[in-house]
Amino acid sequence: MPEFVDLSREIFHRTQTHPSHPPVVMTVWNDHSEQKRAGNTTFTSKALSLAMSDHAGTHVDAPVHFDPRPGALSIDQVPLGNFYTSGICLDLGHVPLKHAITVPEMEAALAASGQEIRPGDTVLLWMAVNERLLGKPGYQHDFPGLALESVHWLADRGIGMFGVEAISPAPEGELNFQAHMACAERGITHMECLANLQALVGRGRFTFIGFPLKIRGGTASPIRAVAMFG
Repeated sequence: MPEFVDLSREIFHRTQTHPSHPPVVMTVWNDHSEQKRAGNTTFTSKALSLAMSDHAGTHVDAPVHFDPRPGALSIDQVPLGNFYTSGICLDLGHVPLKHAITVPEMEAALAASGQEIRPGDTVLLWMAVNERLLGKPGYQHDFPGLALESVHWLADRGIGMFGVEAISPAPEGELNFQAHMACAERGITHMECLANLQALVGRGRFTFIGFPLKIRGGTASPIRAVAMFG
């Protein structure tokens, strides 16, 4: 039997989100205190109501989010095969907060992993963001991420997408917008708000699975991201 490592954050009321997106609002729509009848049968049911951004929780960005050109794909148009790939995880848990990871640091992490980046790979980047910041005020501001040249370094190796634990792929501010624009330029995308990446470090290659919801015109989608071994 294959082993699945859950890489997804929970979605709950007021889930931590990027400050430019609306909050997650979760309420009870109905519950088991309300009895219903159908003919002679009495029953109860429970359902929740969710209001949230398409960028809520663990999610993948669609090209239309960061690419203003006509024809940029929405999430329902991106081929499903892009979300079922081979993948590796690089250990960057030692980088300082707010740091922009350089190409030499990426190269060192890849060498330490003993792996190679293959065309179409998903590359996950553990930066110990959740361990250091999740649940703290700094979560929305103090995360490390990629320098602009490191986004291009990944794209040069033919990846399909990369993923981070933080709410953005690059440190807060101008560099984050540049990183998104570089994804548009290079035809790649990225995932944000991943979890449990430390469980992948040192374990080599895995199958990454993270299918999006079929949101018409969606600029992103929550995903249930997992790594499959075996």
